[in-house]
Amino acid sequence: MQRLRGSIALRGWRGTFARVRQEFEARPVLDESLDVEPLDVAFAPFAIPRSANPLVSIVIPVYGKLEYTLACLRSIARHVSTASFELIVVDDASPDGSVATLRKVDGIKVIVNKKNLGFIGSCNAGAATAVGEYLLFLNNDTQVTAGWLDQLLECFYDRADCGIAGSRLVYPDGRLQEAGGLVFNDGTSWNVGRFESRDTPAFRFRREVDYVSGASLMIRCDMFAKVGGFDNRYAPAYYEDTDLGFAVRDAGMRVYYEPNSVVVHYEGISSGTDIDSGAKRYQAINQATFAVKWASVLKNHPARTVSADKATRWRNRGRILVVDNITPEPARDSGSLRLSAILKLLGEQGWSCCFLPDDGRATTNEIAALGALGVEVLSRPFVTGLASWLAENGSELHAVMLCRHNVAGQYIELVRRHAPQAIVLFDTVDLHFVREQRAAELNGSASMARQAQASRQSELSLIERCDVSLVVSADERELLKDLVPQARVELLSNIHEIHGQRRPHSERRDLVFIGGHGHPPNVDAMRWIASDILPSLRQVSPDTQVHILGDVPDNLRAELSVPGLIFHGRVADLAPWLDGCIASLAPLRFGAGVKGKINMSMSYGMPVIATTMAVEGMHLTDGDDVLIADEPEAFAQALLRLQNDPSVWQRISERGIENIRKHFSVEAAAAALRRILP
Repeated sequence: MQRLRGSIALRGWRGTFARVRQEFEARPVLDESLDVEPLDVAFAPFAIPRSANPLVSIVIPVYGKLEYTLACLRSIARHVSTASFELIVVDDASPDGSVATLRKVDGIKVIVNKKNLGFIGSCNAGAATAVGEYLLFLNNDTQVTAGWLDQLLECFYDRADCGIAGSRLVYPDGRLQEAGGLVFNDGTSWNVGRFESRDTPAFRFRREVDYVSGASLMIRCDMFAKVGGFDNRYAPAYYEDTDLGFAVRDAGMRVYYEPNSVVVHYEGISSGTDIDSGAKRYQAINQATFAVKWASVLKNHPARTVSADKATRWRNRGRILVVDNITPEPARDSGSLRLSAILKLLGEQGWSCCFLPDDGRATTNEIAALGALGVEVLSRPFVTGLASWLAENGSELHAVMLCRHNVAGQYIELVRRHAPQAIVLFDTVDLHFVREQRAAELNGSASMARQAQASRQSELSLIERCDVSLVVSADERELLKDLVPQARVELLSNIHEIHGQRRPHSERRDLVFIGGHGHPPNVDAMRWIASDILPSLRQVSPDTQVHILGDVPDNLRAELSVPGLIFHGRVADLAPWLDGCIASLAPLRFGAGVKGKINMSMSYGMPVIATTMAVEGMHLTDGDDVLIADEPEAFAQALLRLQNDPSVWQRISERGIENIRKHFSVEAAAAALRRILP
C-alpha cells in the first residue's frame, strides 16, 4: 500500500496505472534488437584486448553465475572501445568453480578473495589494483553495447565538473531499467524511467542526477581514492553507489547520466529480488544508514509527494523550450552551429532544455548529438506537435525561445496561451528583411522587394510582442533601436571555440569557401567566384584552387564547373582545410547578421578576404584583422599580399583570433545568456 501511495504521488493515478501495465504486460523475454550474447553456450577460450598502459580499469565483481560473467566478457570483447583498458575480475569466493574457467580467458586479471567480501569489498579490492586513470565498475550480469565505454569518457571530456558518469541501463526485454537515480528527502531512491520505452526522448539526453547504479559506473581513480571508495558501512551491498554519488558531489563534482552509453542489465541475477532475504534485505537496512549519514543534505531534496516530472528536474534552474525550423546540425550551417552552442551553454548554466523541430524530424544521430549537450529532443513519433506538448507541459516552462520569424509568427500566441508565465525570446538569427531587401536591390526584383517588406512587417511586429529579441550583430541592434525603440533587444552573436593557428604560413596553399546552396547569399557568392573572382586569382597565381565546403547539388556544380574550383560537399571536419589553406573567401554581395564562415576561419587563425558587406557588424578593420575586397581584382591583390608577405599573413591571423576571443567566444555568449536569463 505504501508503494502504491508513493507511485500515485509521483505519477498520479493515470501514470500509476500505466506503470503497473508496463511492469506486467506480456513481452518477449529478449529484445532481439539488442543482439545480446547467448547464455547457454559451451565455453571456448577467448581473448580480451588488454593495454599495458590503460586509460580505464574495468572492475567486475563476481559471485557465481559463471554463464552471465562469460557473456559479459564476450560482449566486451565484441564491442571493443577506442579507449585503452584493462579488465579486472574479482571473484568473491564463488561456489561454482568460476575461477578455473575465468583464468582461461586471455587478457583479464583475476583476483580471488579468500573469503566472501560482498559487492563493496570486491569493488574496493579491484580498485586497489587498478592502474588506469578511470575506474569503471560493471556488474557481471550485464552486457555492453557499441560505444558504451567511450561514451562514458565523452561525458568526462565534455563536462569539466563530471565526477561520475553512468550508463543507460535496459532490461533484456528492451524496456528501460534506469536513466539515473533520484533520492527523496527521506533517503528513499527511485530508478528514473523504470519500465518505460528506452527510446523515449525524456531518457535520451545527458543530465545531472543524484546517483547512478553501480551496475555501470565510471569515476576517476583519484576521486574514488579521495572519497574513500565505496563506504564499508553499507557492506555487503546496497546504497553504496548512492552514497558514492553524494560523496563525489560533496567533493565539488557532479554525477551525470549518460544515455549514449547503453548497457543491458539482467537485474536481480546477482542479489535476487526478495527484499526480505539474502543480500537484498540490506536495501532497507542501508537506506536508514544512508539517511542518517546525509541528513543535512537530504533536507534540500524533493519530498516523495512531488510529481515525477518535477522531481527529476529539481536540480535545474528552470525549464526552457527552444523551437526552430529543423534540428540543428553544426556541420550544415552557421545557424546550426550557433544554436547548438546556445543549447550547450543553457545546459551548463543549469537549465533543463527541450528542443522541438517545427518539421518534426530528428535522426537518431541528431538526437544523440543534442542529447550529449543535455537537450531533450521533442520529435515525432514521440511528440505529435507543439500544441499538444504545450498543453501538457506549458505551465512548467520558465522561458520559450522561438527561432526565426516564420516559427515565432506561428507559435507566439500558442505559447502565450499555454505558458503565460514564460519569458518569450525571439531569436531573429539574422534580420531576414534586411537580407531580402539587399537581395532585391542586387537583382532589381520587384517581387523580392515585396517579400522583403512582408518580412519586415512580420519581424518588427514580433519584436514588439516578445519579451526579448536576440540579434547577432551590433549593427542590427542599432537598427532596431531606431525602428522599435520600445523593444528589449539583446546581442547574442555567433559562438566559436578558439582552435588557433596550427600550421605556419610556409605550409599553406589555396583558398577555401565555406557555405552550402541552402542560403541564397552563398549561391550568389559561388557564382561570382566561378565567373569572375577565380579567373582573377589565377591570373596572378595560376595554380590557385578554391575549395568549396558545403552542400551543392549536381546541377549547380555542373553550372559552376571551371578550372580550379573544387567541390567537396558537406564535410564532417573543416580542420584539414582551415589548417592547410592560406586564406578563406567571403565574397558576399548581400546578406544580414554576422557571417559564420568568417568567424569559423578566424577561430583557426586563417586570414579572410571578404567584401564590405560580409564584414558588416563584425568589428573588423581592413588591413588589420581582415582584407576587404569588393572587386575581383581586389581579391587577387589581397591573395598576393598574403602569399608574398608572411608578416602580413601572421598579423591578420593573430588579430583575427583576438577578434573571435573578444566578440564571438563561448565566454562572451555565456555572459549574454546570464544577462538575458538571470
